[in-house]
Amino acid sequence: MGVIDKLDLSLRLDREQYEKRLAEEQRRLLQLRLHLGGEMGGQIGPGLLVLFEGPDAAGKGGAIKVIVGHLDPRRYTVVNYGAPSSREKRHHFLWRFYKELPGHGGMAVFDRSWYGRVLVERIEGFATKAEWGRAYESIVDFEKSLVTEGIILVKFWMHVSDDEQLARFKARAADPLKQWKLVDEDWRNREKSPLYRVAAEDMFAKTSHKLAPWDVIPAEQKRYGRIAVLETLNKRIEEGMRRWGMPVPALSDLDVTDD
Repeated sequence: MGVIDKLDLSLRLDREQYEKRLAEEQRRLLQLRLHLGGEMGGQIGPGLLVLFEGPDAAGKGGAIKVIVGHLDPRRYTVVNYGAPSSREKRHHFLWRFYKELPGHGGMAVFDRSWYGRVLVERIEGFATKAEWGRAYESIVDFEKSLVTEGIILVKFWMHVSDDEQLARFKARAADPLKQWKLVDEDWRNREKSPLYRVAAEDMFAKTSHKLAPWDVIPAEQKRYGRIAVLETLNKRIEEGMRRWGMPVPALSDLDVTDD
């Protein structure tokens, strides 16, 4: 049984639970970010890089919003990666990602990433079998070097069932303000869902490592998926701070009292 087969897509949160946990986790994330950036305590910590993969309409954009929506926009970067340009294709496939990597104390969120080499490029034939086959080792070596040199790398795969994806596609198609999100390629990709699932399982098995494991999120309900992302992100940041030898601020430091 694969990682995706083990997901419990029935998990739900009611609105009251969601709002409470959202406020708590966002406040904790802000606290951790301020410490990493040297705004609390003065010591600048490692950079934070959060990347998202998953099927179309799995909720990646909504999860990114709850991560950065309450943060100072001058202190993070969100980057969306599509097909490489003709110039980028002349370089090593990892080359185009370097310039957006966060420095110490910085933060970046990648909507899609270098994993395109072993997902869409594999499925669509944009990379040869030899190219995507050797990419697993290249990616793991690359990620290990990033973490060793001072980046907390958090990798999310957000997953929804084919039925839920179809419902979200139809909702987008019916909403004039969301129709731009839906393109012909999205519909074509649904037909290749089994192939993408096999590729994803290969990716989990070959690129989940101690310094940057994959966190696979059941996102059938958007509220549950977003909270799971925030909770997991905070946990991964705490782990990264400890690895870096940086004190993790106590939750009690967030308590506010009226004197």
